[in-house]
Amino acid sequence: MSKAAKAKAQIVRLLIPAGKAAPTPPVGPALGARGVKSMDFCKEFNAKTAHIEQGVPTPTLITVQPDRTFTFITKTPPASYFLKKAAGIEKGTGKPGHVFNGTVSLKHVYEIAKIKSTDEHLKHLPLESIARMIVGSARSLGVQVVP
Repeated sequence: MSKAAKAKAQIVRLLIPAGKAAPTPPVGPALGARGVKSMDFCKEFNAKTAHIEQGVPTPTLITVQPDRTFTFITKTPPASYFLKKAAGIEKGTGKPGHVFNGTVSLKHVYEIAKIKSTDEHLKHLPLESIARMIVGSARSLGVQVVP
């Protein structure tokens, strides 16, 4: 059996700032190792994420086919990004559960849950379950959730 018959599509997971993809690390090496022209990906990605605020971290799943073509799916930013933005902090705490950096209200948590519920892997979950996950993320970031 030849290598071409056995070849499978490869999936690359990257966290890329919206509208700021460039063929530098992490994009360049990740795609270059798989034979994809990173500049082509960057142009497509930047065009697709043009409507999103610049610099927002965007999880991206890139599927590289054996013939070196690619498709990609963008997801919503991580919950930690939204929590830090809502709490007005730069980074999480060094001692989660003991030291709190900021606070967010339940209203903020539900707003974040609504945004995250549009992701394909969370569509089947009720909003309350997604909100509970976000409260857990807030706890590990050192952000206190107040009613």
